[in-house]
Amino acid sequence: MASTGTPSESHRAVERLSDGQKEVLRLVAAHHNSKEIASILDISPHTVDQRVRQSLSILGVSRRQQAARLLAEAEAAPGEDPYQRLIHQSPHMAESLIPAETDEAIGHEIRHAGRAGSSGAEASISERDVEERRFSLPLPFATRDRPHNEMGVAARLGWIVLIAIGASFSAGMYMAGLESLSRFLGG
Repeated sequence: MASTGTPSESHRAVERLSDGQKEVLRLVAAHHNSKEIASILDISPHTVDQRVRQSLSILGVSRRQQAARLLAEAEAAPGEDPYQRLIHQSPHMAESLIPAETDEAIGHEIRHAGRAGSSGAEASISERDVEERRFSLPLPFATRDRPHNEMGVAARLGWIVLIAIGASFSAGMYMAGLESLSRFLGG
């Protein structure tokens, strides 16, 4: 990670950031993209990107996550680790997209944290898991549970095929209805 030099230099650079730039960088640190930040702050995505670019210039870094980390380090209490070292993962990731865990360095406690306090594999199944098993193809539009488009290529192609079949069936039914109507009116 590139930085502006010693911690005191980076702290001085952080002090030159405006409140708006700091606010945007805090949301960058929370793994929000420009559109989400714009929605949260009620500003345009262009303004978000402009504040990020200005922050990068002031802090002397090339990536928005680096700038967010410098801000977090400057705002952290002494001795406190300001940055969460976990990988951001969408809560709506389909189980089939999660890679198999083969690394033995990952502890048993982390892999099976969802089953804490339960006994057996069935105890870890939630209502959402049961619901997702009933209909495995995610809807092609935003819902309360899935506000962002996270469909893969296969799911998108699946919806294209289903919509094409539905349109063909609808057109056939329309033509059959017209034919029946013409026979009824024609005598």
